[in-house]
Amino acid sequence: MEDIYGKVRAYIEKYQMISGGDTVAAGVSGGADSVCMLSVLRKLTEEIPFRLIVVHVHHGIRPDAQEDADYVKRLCEEWSIPFLFKKVDMAGYAKEKRLTPEEAGRQLRYQAFEEALEGECGPCKIAVAHNLNDRAETMLFHLFRGSGLRGLGSIRPVRERVIRPLLCLERAEIEAYLSEKGLAFCMDSTNNDDTYTRNKIRHHILAYAEEHICRNAAAHIGEAAEILSQTDAFVTKQTVQAFERCVFVQEEKRIIVNIRAFREEDEFLQKMILLRSLEQITGCRKDMTKEHLNDLMELTGKNGSKEIILPYGIRARKEYDRFLLYMPEDRAPVVKRKSGERQCLPQKYLQQEYPPVPVTIPGEVTIPGLGKISFQYVPEEEFFYKKGQNIPEKTYTKWFDYDKITKVLIFRTRQKGDFLTIDSALHKKTIKEYMMNEKIPKMRREHIYLLADGPHIVWVPGYRISQYYKVNENTKCILQVQLKEESDG
Repeated sequence: MEDIYGKVRAYIEKYQMISGGDTVAAGVSGGADSVCMLSVLRKLTEEIPFRLIVVHVHHGIRPDAQEDADYVKRLCEEWSIPFLFKKVDMAGYAKEKRLTPEEAGRQLRYQAFEEALEGECGPCKIAVAHNLNDRAETMLFHLFRGSGLRGLGSIRPVRERVIRPLLCLERAEIEAYLSEKGLAFCMDSTNNDDTYTRNKIRHHILAYAEEHICRNAAAHIGEAAEILSQTDAFVTKQTVQAFERCVFVQEEKRIIVNIRAFREEDEFLQKMILLRSLEQITGCRKDMTKEHLNDLMELTGKNGSKEIILPYGIRARKEYDRFLLYMPEDRAPVVKRKSGERQCLPQKYLQQEYPPVPVTIPGEVTIPGLGKISFQYVPEEEFFYKKGQNIPEKTYTKWFDYDKITKVLIFRTRQKGDFLTIDSALHKKTIKEYMMNEKIPKMRREHIYLLADGPHIVWVPGYRISQYYKVNENTKCILQVQLKEESDG
């Protein structure tokens, strides 16, 4: 028989599961898998100086479960391994938390592991005894449910501090090892209960495949899961790079994607970028189905501004050349800033009316989303403009022909009837038309402060000034408007 210990030892080394100085809490139920794992780890302590402790959880669902606990305790006493016993009410916990029995048991076991490791010094690991057949069963389970790459990769050798040293062994190898070593193990009667989905796969699907299709079906499926796990790791790396290329705003509950950059990516990577975005906002991918992903892909291809609602209340909105994913409480339109970058208007300004801000000349005003702006006269003789020269386009400073201003200047949001002049022939365009042509998202339009002279808009900050108020060779009185201190909003 193949050297099982050597095979597991090499697998542990390959995935760097255990190092000297570690504390390893091994989950030992008393079944064949866990007893085999404990035997191998015990021998490994002779080569690697790590602390090994055993955790046994009594789920409270089988009359004979105490016999399993007693057996594991005797084994630990014989091998001088610290033993932690914990009895839980799995059925009651499942009912209280509205979980399946399997999930309730899993959560309670990991709670026991955490308790066992509390106060331990150095790196702590949790060793569980899944084998290659378990991996094959899990892969099929996920396949039948329509999983993606991550699910098809099935059980991983290492997940954070959870390690699975026996994932390289088939169940038959484990039983042969125990027979050779003369080690007894307990039989869990629930393993024969077809109420559990995994047992149905084990007893009826994999068993049939092994007998009638391929004798090593479970091993081959497990190997395929390993390949898919590695593929998922590669795809994840590519997704992170594509995500960085396409996402230009990344916050806790809001992500904005550059549509042009997004469309240059492969369609598969586009979907992965969207999934990664959803996962960052929600912390998981649960309840995100293929239909939701297809809806998002369709939305990214639409023209104009559209919005859909996803699980957890997430909003997905297409705004011309940008795609937003955000939680409703973080809904925040974007304004163009002096640097050319875009930044959110503060939440407080979305929850109140935007009060108008009259301008005093000379003087200063502070405008939400813009910052501190100064107004002052510039004598004609001090102005750098000379006949025949163009006025430079400066983001921080604007100059206007003050003689053409007929009313008190005021910063305010748009109103019905607002317009600006768009060319030297003084053709007019309504602010509504201008904002649509500039592809300013509909939700932003009500929140942009405009500098107005009555209904005539003098300046749309971040975009343009009205042609009518531009300084020319006939200008006598010049008004200088300067952004002095950019808003932190």
